[in-house]
Amino acid sequence: MSIVALTTGDSRYETVRAALDALGPIDLRDRRRVLIKPNLVSVRRQLASTHVDALRATLDWLRERYDGPVIIGEGAAMAPTEEGFRNFGYDALANTYGVQLVDFNADERTYPLRVYDHRLRPQTLALSATAVESDFIISVGPPKTHDLVMITASIKNVVLGTLIDRDASCPRTGSSILPILWKLYSMMPLQVKLLPIVDEMRLVFSRKSASDKARLHQSYPVIHLNIFLGARVIRPHLAVLDAWEAMEGEGPTQGDPVPLHAAVASLDPVAADAVAAHLMGFDPFEIGYLWYCHRAGLGQGDLESIQMVGNGDLQTLSRPFRRHSTYPRQRHWRDERVETLFQQIIAESSNAVSSPHLR
Repeated sequence: MSIVALTTGDSRYETVRAALDALGPIDLRDRRRVLIKPNLVSVRRQLASTHVDALRATLDWLRERYDGPVIIGEGAAMAPTEEGFRNFGYDALANTYGVQLVDFNADERTYPLRVYDHRLRPQTLALSATAVESDFIISVGPPKTHDLVMITASIKNVVLGTLIDRDASCPRTGSSILPILWKLYSMMPLQVKLLPIVDEMRLVFSRKSASDKARLHQSYPVIHLNIFLGARVIRPHLAVLDAWEAMEGEGPTQGDPVPLHAAVASLDPVAADAVAAHLMGFDPFEIGYLWYCHRAGLGQGDLESIQMVGNGDLQTLSRPFRRHSTYPRQRHWRDERVETLFQQIIAESSNAVSSPHLR
């Protein structure tokens, strides 16, 4: 049975640390390179991104168990990752904890990820080899509503953040106009954004982008399958969800704060994300990629099969988050063709594992 820690406390640091401690003994002596993966989908808005105090709590916990190399790695979307490191105070962690800050968008070595386009034709994207080769990955970030897949938590954080976006690492020389288009889109009135033609054009631009992060976003049904395919290759060994302030509404960047004053941690990222979904008022199996990951055996998504530990009560802390405005469209991710393809993929690989760091 998967174990998930849910804790509350008097500060963000205390709450995250308590969730990690509640998991009990974790032996990391045989690990050679640990990666901590924050969420920097925005390099300027703190609510959308991993707070430095959550990283400090994780690092203090980690350094009591492991004294080897540690990377804090991220590939920000549409902006230089180093800007996020600087703006959110990560630079100070490098000297204090002896860690290395790495921009995955600038990784010269890549690992192939086979996914599908909106017409279910295979396409190959590039993951950071530095991330894939890490033998213990810790995802640290806030749970948030999302504009395409309802919620983003630990699994999506790792899959999307380790895909390569060359234009983000070198914005002055990049050829992509996606950041400009996204800025224009964000300035549109809500009623304009919800027009079907505008929503479809948003996906069209993602499909044609030079960014592999954007190219994962093909359609409402296919993105769930693609995130699942990414999770087969790279997913957290340890999920840490800092819900001191979660996000509702127009996530993952423009939403509003929900002060849950809680934290979630688990060695099963599917279980952690399922608990996070429930905290936000979602049925975990309403989230397509969690449904696929659960069925493929990548983790436990059934709340009745999850053992809760820690001082937090799931039912007391849970509340209905305001959905993203595109939620009515997001709900229609189930597609017979995608389901058939999913079943074919599972039949071809009963282990559902294709990455060296997950073997």
